[in-house]
Amino acid sequence: MTQASRTVTAFLGDTQLASGNPESVTRTIEDRYPTDIGAVLVFDDATGRLSDLDYWTAAAETPAPAPAAGRPRLGVKAREVTLLPRHWDWLSAQPGGASAALRRLVEAASKDGSSAKQHRDAAYHFMSHLCGDRPGYEEALRALYRDDDAAFAERIADWPGDVRRYIMRLLAR
Repeated sequence: MTQASRTVTAFLGDTQLASGNPESVTRTIEDRYPTDIGAVLVFDDATGRLSDLDYWTAAAETPAPAPAAGRPRLGVKAREVTLLPRHWDWLSAQPGGASAALRRLVEAASKDGSSAKQHRDAAYHFMSHLCGDRPGYEEALRALYRDDDAAFAERIADWPGDVRRYIMRLLAR
């Protein structure tokens, strides 16, 4: 997932404050809540994990990093990949070499989309941060991983609306 297509959702307690790309969520929080409002939790919509945002203009004052090695004119930046020698041998034997083979593998994997397990894991990560002390939490997790949709819905039925809707959104991605 590219940085441009990454989305996040911000919560204050049980209330969803904003959802969208990190920059728009940051602007929304800055505009609506110009002073410290408390513990805003921001979750990555793809993984359900906590995510950091640089809000209240701290990021605007950070200098840009120096350009990395690679092919800057083409937008390519060099990164390091650690593989075993047999992996490098296989990659170098592929048409176009190691870089082309890795690009093809990454493209194919990213087109497959996310799996049901990734959706459940995303819901789990979110629930572990915001729902761990709610009634029926452990039973809901068991139902989630058993793929028992009816039991899962029953266990979270009394949870706050924004929380339930976000969990269902993570499961439906």
